[in-house]
Amino acid sequence: MIRRLYKTLLSVAVTSMLLFGNASAQDSTATAAAPAAGGDIAAGKTLFENNCKSCHNPDGEKLTGPGLKDITKRRDLAWLVKWIQNPMGVIASGDKYAVDLYNQYNKTQMTAFPALKEADVQNIIAYIDDYNTPKVAAPGTTPVTAAETGGGGFTSVIMIALIAIMALVLVALLAILRLLTKLAGVDTASTDSVSAVNFGEKVKEIFGNKTVRSAIIWVFILLAVKTTLDGLYGIGVHQGYAPKQPIKFSHKLHAGDMKINCAYCHTGVYKGKQAGIPAANICMNCHNAIKTGSPEIQKIYTAIESNKPIEWVRVHNLPDLSYFNHAQHTNVGGLDCTNCHGEVNKMEVVQQRSTLTMGWCIDCHRKTEVNGKDNKYYDKLMEAHSKTSKGAMKVEDIGGLECSKCHY
Repeated sequence: MIRRLYKTLLSVAVTSMLLFGNASAQDSTATAAAPAAGGDIAAGKTLFENNCKSCHNPDGEKLTGPGLKDITKRRDLAWLVKWIQNPMGVIASGDKYAVDLYNQYNKTQMTAFPALKEADVQNIIAYIDDYNTPKVAAPGTTPVTAAETGGGGFTSVIMIALIAIMALVLVALLAILRLLTKLAGVDTASTDSVSAVNFGEKVKEIFGNKTVRSAIIWVFILLAVKTTLDGLYGIGVHQGYAPKQPIKFSHKLHAGDMKINCAYCHTGVYKGKQAGIPAANICMNCHNAIKTGSPEIQKIYTAIESNKPIEWVRVHNLPDLSYFNHAQHTNVGGLDCTNCHGEVNKMEVVQQRSTLTMGWCIDCHRKTEVNGKDNKYYDKLMEAHSKTSKGAMKVEDIGGLECSKCHY
């Protein structure tokens, strides 16, 4: 019987894997994008999300600015390059299309991107064209819609398979228990007829034993000591801290749904010691035209009119005795924001997810490998490390555990 159950479990697992492979193949086939002529789609997507996404949709839907679908049918490449590099210069030149666009969007000033060259603009256009190109499934496969690629059908298959496996495991355990009961010669019918009086006497007899009473007392003492020590270790640790902010700002909406890059608001995250808190003028890049009647947005207007900063409440705060540099971790170390802050893009109210204790930082330095690829700064260090160790070079190997690294 057990052997038969194992075979059934194996067949369910294989079936689930086949379903997974089939669903994955359909998804990858449906979402495969044809290469666009005249531009790099992947590079264009990165440029678009880092520079354009906060104000423009790649389709025809309006955001702070117009949707960019079929933008090359409206303007040629040379005009687009000039406009992106210096929009106010194009407006000042009297260009009718630029002036009409400026007036249509309540004279909202578009941010200039002088660093974007013609090749960058071509890449962005390639991404926009690819985004709006219908994806065709390969012959013999079923086209998958955008809603289906969200994982609804596939998730259901996995859940059903897991439930089936759990049910079979439960049946197997019950069968084993029954078999062991029979081998032990226990009569379940007779055990059910034990009276409540006999049960009470047995309980009294157990708790009347001095050894049992001593064991219970010691368990309570140990639990009390552990609780006290846990409380002492928790002093100064604010994990889970989620203060109420003066304006109900949703990171889930902005960083999650709208996919606004962290560096758009926290301008120092890749180049400064501190990530920085956005000034009201950054908020106004969008909200001088979006949700202007919202009571929360009105608080931004009030702060600007009264010339007073918005008093945001700091969530992540290290003690003054510790030195921490954002750029060193995000730019040089290549860490993602989620490594320390958690999935902020899913938080309505930001909270501290990590402990941010010294032990937590040291543990990270012990585990994290140094990425020395194409970085001449690490060439000699990597060479010296390879002579003395066969393992990968960790942060602890380059002074990551030295006291003066963080305390000075």
